[in-house]
Amino acid sequence: MANKEKYWLKVWADRRAFEPDPLPGKKKMFVTVPYPYMNAPVHIGTAFTSARAEFYARFRRLQGYNVLFPWAWHWTGKTIVGMSYRLKQGDEAVRRAFVEIDGVPPSEVEKFVDPEYLASYYTKVSRQVMKDTGFSIDWRREFRTVDPTYRRFVEWQYLRLRELGYVVQGTHPVVWCPFDKSPTGDHDRMEGEGVSPEEFSLIKFHLGEFAFVAATVRPETIYGATNLWVNPDAEYSEARVDGELWIVSSSALSRLSEQKHDVTPVRSFRGQDLVGRYAMAPLTGKSLPILPGKFVDETVATGVVYSVPAHAPFDYMALQDIKQGRVPVGRQVKEVADKMEPLSIINVQGYSRFPAEDAVKKSGAADSTDPRLEAATEEVYGAEFHRGVMAQSSGPLAGLAVAEAKAKAVELITKTGRLGKMLELPQRVVCRCGNRCFVKILENQWFLNYSNPEWKAKARLAVEKASVFPEEARQWFYSTIDWLDDRPCARRSGMGTKLPWDKEWIVDTLGDSTIYMAYYTLSKFVNQEKLAPEQMTPEVLDYVFFGKGNPANLAKGVKTTEKRLRDLRAEFTYWYPVDLRNSAKELIPNHLTFYAFHHAALFPEKQWPKGFGINGMIQIEGKKMSKTKGNFVTWKGALEKYGADGLRLALALIADGMDDADWRDRAAEDAKFKVESVIPFVKKSLKASSRREKNSIDAWLVSTVHRRIVAVTEAMEVMKIRRASAATFQEMWNDIRYYLHRSGDPRRQTLEAVFVAWLRMMSPFTPFMAEDLNHELGGKGLASQADWPSTKDFPLDEEAELAEALLQKVMEDARNVMKLIKGPRKVLNVYVASDEARRYFAELAGAKARKENVGSVVKKYASLKISPDRVFKLSFELGEDLVGKLLGMKDFDEFAALSEAQEFMGRELGIKVNVQKAGSKGLSDPANKAKGALPIKPALLLE
Repeated sequence: MANKEKYWLKVWADRRAFEPDPLPGKKKMFVTVPYPYMNAPVHIGTAFTSARAEFYARFRRLQGYNVLFPWAWHWTGKTIVGMSYRLKQGDEAVRRAFVEIDGVPPSEVEKFVDPEYLASYYTKVSRQVMKDTGFSIDWRREFRTVDPTYRRFVEWQYLRLRELGYVVQGTHPVVWCPFDKSPTGDHDRMEGEGVSPEEFSLIKFHLGEFAFVAATVRPETIYGATNLWVNPDAEYSEARVDGELWIVSSSALSRLSEQKHDVTPVRSFRGQDLVGRYAMAPLTGKSLPILPGKFVDETVATGVVYSVPAHAPFDYMALQDIKQGRVPVGRQVKEVADKMEPLSIINVQGYSRFPAEDAVKKSGAADSTDPRLEAATEEVYGAEFHRGVMAQSSGPLAGLAVAEAKAKAVELITKTGRLGKMLELPQRVVCRCGNRCFVKILENQWFLNYSNPEWKAKARLAVEKASVFPEEARQWFYSTIDWLDDRPCARRSGMGTKLPWDKEWIVDTLGDSTIYMAYYTLSKFVNQEKLAPEQMTPEVLDYVFFGKGNPANLAKGVKTTEKRLRDLRAEFTYWYPVDLRNSAKELIPNHLTFYAFHHAALFPEKQWPKGFGINGMIQIEGKKMSKTKGNFVTWKGALEKYGADGLRLALALIADGMDDADWRDRAAEDAKFKVESVIPFVKKSLKASSRREKNSIDAWLVSTVHRRIVAVTEAMEVMKIRRASAATFQEMWNDIRYYLHRSGDPRRQTLEAVFVAWLRMMSPFTPFMAEDLNHELGGKGLASQADWPSTKDFPLDEEAELAEALLQKVMEDARNVMKLIKGPRKVLNVYVASDEARRYFAELAGAKARKENVGSVVKKYASLKISPDRVFKLSFELGEDLVGKLLGMKDFDEFAALSEAQEFMGRELGIKVNVQKAGSKGLSDPANKAKGALPIKPALLLE
């Protein structure tokens, strides 16, 4: 870490620069991000999301807000315990990840079998990384989610939710970990975050006295079935299920049992033993052969699927595998497969009669194990669901849209008595302990009643009232609120807070992190030992958060002072609500929407969230970040490589909105170089300057800075971080470079004012460099606590801007003329429009804009012999904005502007430039060019 960075960190700490307390009467800003899980070091994705909040917090602080940006650490859940357990079990992959990717010394890793030690190690490392990056956090409020006082806070939250009827007990399907014997929430998963149970239709094909049970999510395709698939290497079983004899995969029996089916196994055998047999389909009555398909996953649903090769890419390819000899089968099975042809039952625009074949060929898949078939399947299923219509070959389903046909097929098969249901996970879900999860119907489980329509309405209103950056994320919140159903809020294993009324259960990871922002207002007192766990009774917290109860009586009951309770209440009411919560888009379907639900349930409207900032996910060099694949960057590693300001600027410039960010080393190197170049650039520029009177180019720079301040301010206020940082570090830097080049003799007073504004605009992104530059320029106090630049100090000058735009246009035209006309030339004559031509342009353009008859104007200026079409063409080329400015500036002196820049044009073009005004006395115009000059379009003549 650079000595200068250490110096400023100490200065900030000594001056308590980022430790705000309530200041009644001063506008406040409360900014938060989700606390990170401490099962690993914070990575570049965490840095990206939290840096956006950090930039915003520093910006608002410069705007004069009293800004609170606190931090905490998520220890609860099964994540940390799962990592410790896997290490204890000798999982070498986990050990290698700790040592080789996280950089943990082997001697420390041995201690990670204790989950609390593991979490404390990563918390210590991560805290230091964040401090060294210069985050303006109030560390007085830091806490861990296992702290006793935080547990009391969560207990209070769930007691109140239960009183309101939002925590209920019942029987519901959950994603279940068989090892932990507990529901597994999104953030307790190693794989499958966001995956929920889906209903599969179980279709019973007759196989003698048995029901050969195939699972599907597309029962409407039964009319296109040509065969059935089993995995020949998997184990299958005959079993009595709910009084019927079934054949399914052996692994399906336990999952059926967990879903309240009465299951009694009879005998087991290999899937190969079923190959070559026939089973009769419902509705069609067709006898379908059973064929071997190694793509069949026996751990999903029943391990039996029926084949629809016209509309299912996996089925089509598996059939081709047999036909083309890629899968060895017996002669009889081969003969059966060779005769089999797809049955088209769905018509969909953009595809042939066999969409599966189309998609397979397009994908380039080689066989039925090719992962490209997944995308092909999604493509076909999506197209058929949204645009497909059932063909005549689908019997009673003919003419129905696919979405309608599904319900009709279920109705028809149900009438035959050959339909069942099973819940299954559409994708693999793995618990943090390393075990695969399945769906279990759990009795007497505690749930958050998110299906409650009244609660949904309140949550929706909370989102409606909040600002959402970017705005397009708002609809995602609404969609989540609409589909969100009851969710388990407790589990039996891992670290966390026990349900206060049912101690066998621990509050779920996503359930204890929905209103903890309110706890930040108390944690300062906890850390100062002014508030103990036993004092945080439900009644005391009701007073702090709701103002209920008598503080004097409450204080006596918990052995504290009335003033202390009033201070707690005042702290909360000053800081709440949260003004901005920034997070990645992956948390909209869970944490962020739950955050809206819980605030809407517990707090009055005035304390609901005021703003959501949403950003995309992060990739590394164009690929998904993955520890297992080694495509991973830790925050600490990036900090050590690029320095604090280099890292911060790279994060600022990487992406805006919900676009996924792509972290690239080259871009980070460029950001580091840019930061390191600022102060030398400023010093060199000032050294080359002199104190002189202000001229047109100074006015242009001042006016341009005005516009940059407006643009950056507007971008920051709506969380367009990339736009703001690019305007600051790229566009404004280019403005200053142009000014230096254009002026020839830069004015020191102008540069000093501009550089002070510039460093303050850079300060949210690169605070260490900004402090250094502020010191170099003789600034008093800290750049981090200065005022955001005011546009009042940088007045707009549209005439100066127009003069510079005119100059650039003339030089562009001159270069084009010089390219066309070869041979030696000594002078470039620039003929500025006469006053009469200027009036003609103004009156003609104005009349056209007002949609008036222009004939009288043309007649009035007929002596000029300038076609009105030339004027209209020029107006179109200049654009409405520039023409409007020109018409509004009747006193703009085009001749004076170009005359002042005459020397500069000569230097740039490498030729003597002579600016003249058409119609003036002594005009040198050997080729009679001056008469063609129009406003902002001088005539040019090379001599």
